[in-house]
Amino acid sequence: MAAFRLGARAVEGGRFQANGGGMASSRLLTPPKNPPNREEVALRGKPRSNHLAAAAKLRRRAGPMPLWRVAVFASVALNVATLALLLYHYAAPPHHFAADNHHHHQHSRLTASSEGSLAAGARREDRTTMAPSTGKPAVTPDSVINLDHGDPTMFEAFWRETGDAAELVIPGWQTMSYFSDVTNVCWFLEPELDQLVRRLHRTVGNAAVDGYHVLVGTGSTQLFMAALYALSPDAAAAAEPISVVSTAPYYSSYPAVTDFLRSGLFRWAGDASSFEGDDYIELVCSPNNPDGTIREAVLASKPGGKTIHDLAYYWPQYTPITKKADHDIMLFTVSKSTGHAGTRIGWALVKDRAIAEKMTKFVELNTIGVSKDSQLRAAKVLAAVSDGYERSEAEARVGARAPRLFDFGRRKMVERWSMLRAAAAASGIFSLPEETSGFCNFTNETAATNPAFAWLRCYREDVDDCASFLRGHRILTRSGAQFGADPRYVRVSMLDRDDAFDIFVRRLSSLK
Repeated sequence: MAAFRLGARAVEGGRFQANGGGMASSRLLTPPKNPPNREEVALRGKPRSNHLAAAAKLRRRAGPMPLWRVAVFASVALNVATLALLLYHYAAPPHHFAADNHHHHQHSRLTASSEGSLAAGARREDRTTMAPSTGKPAVTPDSVINLDHGDPTMFEAFWRETGDAAELVIPGWQTMSYFSDVTNVCWFLEPELDQLVRRLHRTVGNAAVDGYHVLVGTGSTQLFMAALYALSPDAAAAAEPISVVSTAPYYSSYPAVTDFLRSGLFRWAGDASSFEGDDYIELVCSPNNPDGTIREAVLASKPGGKTIHDLAYYWPQYTPITKKADHDIMLFTVSKSTGHAGTRIGWALVKDRAIAEKMTKFVELNTIGVSKDSQLRAAKVLAAVSDGYERSEAEARVGARAPRLFDFGRRKMVERWSMLRAAAAASGIFSLPEETSGFCNFTNETAATNPAFAWLRCYREDVDDCASFLRGHRILTRSGAQFGADPRYVRVSMLDRDDAFDIFVRRLSSLK
């Protein structure tokens, strides 16, 4: 009340001063300077009781209170309340501050938590509403069916059922350095990927890993180029580029990649079966792309030759695993082993340290290493594949079993090859290679070969170019001419999604 009276007297005297900023100035709040009337003058000097009675009489005569007085009293009330609050805080005991701070921080935590929850929810909403890329668009019965590329989207159905087994979250601070393991020959290879590559090969039994260097590349194509570089003689010592050969039909990218940069170190020299030189690099793709046959080097007896084994398709979903490969240089990729073509990760198993160092140098100069994010994803995927077989017995005892990639892949390939053979027979103008089989050390049973590509031949008399003929029926394939073979052959991918493959076999069976 003392503070209120102090404020009231200040107002009455025309000297109102606001405690807080933003209040009106004393000049604006000073009442109008009208001269007092006779009755006001007469009241001066009389007792206070007389003053009160007279004041009431004056108020009745004067009418309602002017607005400026209402504004003055409202300002005074606000300032008094502010002053009282400040006095309370300055005079309050310390434990009051502690309690207030506790409530303040608790409110802040709740607010921050709520804001964090809202932000996380927004991020989750963004992830669910933003559809990831799915590659080729969905097809309809009238669509052009593109089976030219070996886009392994068949495996999407498997990975959709694996839950979080192959999911990966990479913190923003991780994988920022160029380096992974500076003590390793391949210094940009993530140690986890190194370990899981070796683990998967031991699980499947398709390649030796003990005594080998593991190198990583942006797909096996980069490692193929790195191997050509490492196996070539020095340009200064060689009279001409070394010849690169492969037995026809050979993978269509071998000639294109070999000669793309017009290197002075190596050059494409065609079919290995007809090669007559002494110095060469032979490419052996087994199972072979495009016809699925098991290959061996045909020039192995020549002393000046070197060999690169491309084993991208040597996995149980495509062919029986009959032995553990132990060649000097072996190339693999996640594209065809697990279906993750977009991850762009391949690896090489290399015996000789000097060759491994030169291959690593090529990748260093070409791309300064390989994406660590992709390596970590590939490692997670390979771990999920191995887990499906190594943990199955324990999980079976509790009524659960991890998904098995190679089982899924083999079922799909057996089904698709059966459909394709039936369609070719129904058409009557196409042929396919004979089915072969062998004992698979991985599954411990006899299994048929079911290659990733079909090597399809058209026997219709008026068709000299099978790829052009099929293109006229809205089916895109790759001509045999690109593989060093007869253009009446085409390569057909067996790895597309179910809807595209179903339309393809129905359309093929109708061609006469």
